[in-house]
Amino acid sequence: MPASSASPPYDRAFDPHTGEAVGVAPAIVRITAPNASAYTFTGTNSFLIGEDQIAVLDPGPNDDAHFDALMKAIAGRKVVAVIVTHTHRDHSGLARRLMAQTGAPLWSNGPHRLSRPLKPFEFNPFGRSGDFALKPDKVLGDGEIVEIDAVRLRVVATPGHCANHLAFAVEGGDAVLMGDHVMGWNSTVVAAPDGDLGDYLASLDTVIALPQTRYLPGHGGEIADGRAFAHALKAHRLMRNGQLLEVVRRGPTTLSAAAREIYPQLAGRFAMAGKRTLLSHAEYLAARGEIELRRTLLGIRLRVGGQV
Repeated sequence: MPASSASPPYDRAFDPHTGEAVGVAPAIVRITAPNASAYTFTGTNSFLIGEDQIAVLDPGPNDDAHFDALMKAIAGRKVVAVIVTHTHRDHSGLARRLMAQTGAPLWSNGPHRLSRPLKPFEFNPFGRSGDFALKPDKVLGDGEIVEIDAVRLRVVATPGHCANHLAFAVEGGDAVLMGDHVMGWNSTVVAAPDGDLGDYLASLDTVIALPQTRYLPGHGGEIADGRAFAHALKAHRLMRNGQLLEVVRRGPTTLSAAAREIYPQLAGRFAMAGKRTLLSHAEYLAARGEIELRRTLLGIRLRVGGQV
C-alpha cells in the first residue's frame, strides 16, 4: 500500500536482476521471479542454499521462465529439499513442478490455514491466494535446525501474515530469510482471516530478539538493519491501532467508513486490502476490550462501550 506520513523508512531502490543468480550470503543466492506487481513489488525472491547439495527456499510462482532460471542455477546439483516460508501461491506455486523434476521433498509448516475460522456468512477475498492442498513431506517446527550442505538454518515461527509462516535464521551468520514477514519496500499485508495482527506483532518481537539482524525478504532488497526496521513496523502498526481508536471514539461507525477515513488514498483492490488489514486491527482491539465489534448483514460495526 502507498506510504503514509507515519510510515517506516521504506526503500524501493532495488534492482532484482530478474532471472539471474545473485549472491546474498555465503552459500546463498537469490533468483527473482518475473512476477512483478503492486503486491509482489519486483517479483518473488527464491533462494538457493548450499553448494555441493542445495535446498530451494520459496520456489516462487508457477512460471516457465522462473523454472528455467532455477534449473540453470541448480546446474545438476542434488536438491535435498524444497522449502516454503508460507503457502501463498506467489511463493509456493512452483513447488510441485520443482519437486517432480528434482525428486526433492517439500518442507514447510503444513498446508495453508487461516489464522481463525471464517465467521458466519464471511467471505475471504484472499482465499484463492493460499494453497490449501500443498502438503509437506516434513513439517518444520519452531526452533528446529535444518542443515543444508554447510549451512545451518534455525526455523523461526512467524505467524501473522498467515498462520503457517516461517522465517529461517542462518546459524553463525548475520542473515534471516524472512519471507513476507518483514519487507523493506512496504508494510506486510495482515488481512483477517488469513492473517492476525496479534500474531504478527508477537512475531515481530520474535525476530527483533534474534542475534541475526540482516533481513533477506521474499520481495525486494535486503534490509541491512532489520532489527531497527522491525521496530519501526511495530510502531507503525500500533499507530494504526491508535488511529482506529480515535475514529471509533468519535462515535459508532462501520469498518468501511473507518477504512475510507484512515486509507483515503486507496482505491480498488488496494482499498479492499486496506479494509481487511483494518479488520485485523479492529479484531485485535476488540479482543482486548478497547472497542466492540459487531457483525451485521449490512457490514461490520464498531463502537466503544456505552456508545449508541
